[in-house]
Amino acid sequence: MTNAIDRRALIGIGLGAGFAADAFAQSAGQGNAISEVAAPARPEPTAKYRVPFAVIGLDHAHIYAITDAIIRGGGVLTAFYAADPAQVATFRKRYGTVRLARSEAEILEDKAIKLVAGAPIPDLRAPLGIRAMRAGKDFLSDKPAITTLAQLAEVRAAVKETGRKFAVMYSERLEVPAAVMAGDLIKQGAIGRVVQTINIAPHRVSAPSRPAWFWDKPRYGGILTDIGSHQADQFVFYTGSKRAQVVAAQTGNLANPDHPSFEDFGDMTVVGDGGTGYIRVDWFTPDGLPTWGDGRAFLLGTEGYIELRKYIDVTGRPGANHLIIADKTGVRYMDCSKVPLPFGPQFVTDIVERTSVAQDQEGALLAAELVLMAQAHATRPVLA
Repeated sequence: MTNAIDRRALIGIGLGAGFAADAFAQSAGQGNAISEVAAPARPEPTAKYRVPFAVIGLDHAHIYAITDAIIRGGGVLTAFYAADPAQVATFRKRYGTVRLARSEAEILEDKAIKLVAGAPIPDLRAPLGIRAMRAGKDFLSDKPAITTLAQLAEVRAAVKETGRKFAVMYSERLEVPAAVMAGDLIKQGAIGRVVQTINIAPHRVSAPSRPAWFWDKPRYGGILTDIGSHQADQFVFYTGSKRAQVVAAQTGNLANPDHPSFEDFGDMTVVGDGGTGYIRVDWFTPDGLPTWGDGRAFLLGTEGYIELRKYIDVTGRPGANHLIIADKTGVRYMDCSKVPLPFGPQFVTDIVERTSVAQDQEGALLAAELVLMAQAHATRPVLA
């Protein structure tokens, strides 16, 4: 394994980057827009280390949640690089006087930086991650981190070659308190062995706010590759599957004829050595829904089941992060809004200690493989 990190050198690093008073979070209207409603990120008490990291690529606003997660984990934002002045200004508004690198190479050649996080246009993410790993750094990507099967093969080869981490921020599990609680309950055996997952993930398209690459399938990878990657990650994680295959998949453009390369609907069925899964994704969130999508997950176990209403409960409970569980003792509701998010501290610790607590490398890439296979072999719905 290359470029081992000196723990003693990292523990004492101070926090050099300033933080603006306003913050960025998912908006109720779009799901990845920027709003000023969240508290600035700070290292959590559970953060064991201080690890210098940098950001390359600001094309998707998910980069703010990714950056905040690493800061909560003890990451020290040391530099960033983007070529778009508007993106630079927005990032600086959030993170203050953090250094703007003159080029990507300046960051990759900086031996003090141990992690690169990035959210460039999706088809550029895997190549960036490979360059970062070959420069001796771990990499954390927005999803989809990989847009073709050829890229997947190159990523796997680079992981093996370098010993670096190619991590993916599957935020619909890693950064959703209800999903974290579901994982804890499953680990405790609350519903027995999980035998099936069903994920329903509608999104709001918010067409006027979208950049040109959003509509271009080769750039974003297709609907299953893109938003379906979240759901494939949940299938892999909750069922504990180490091997899996796609049984059926379909995609279509059912309501956006002005963008013929775009896909607004997709579903897929998978089977693994830990269970089965069904995934449906779409861009059909209605205007009347007061959030960007009514994301649901249904986790069937041999001794019970869990339903997650992640972002809204349309039956009237306020807020997000609702969990309903039926097991041997009865039926109960859990408000998960205060459940801690462990990914940031765990991932920064993994970087230092070379462990895989926050994310299993093979599991992350298996989720990517499943959606890429589904995308490659998807049929078109009759209505398309």
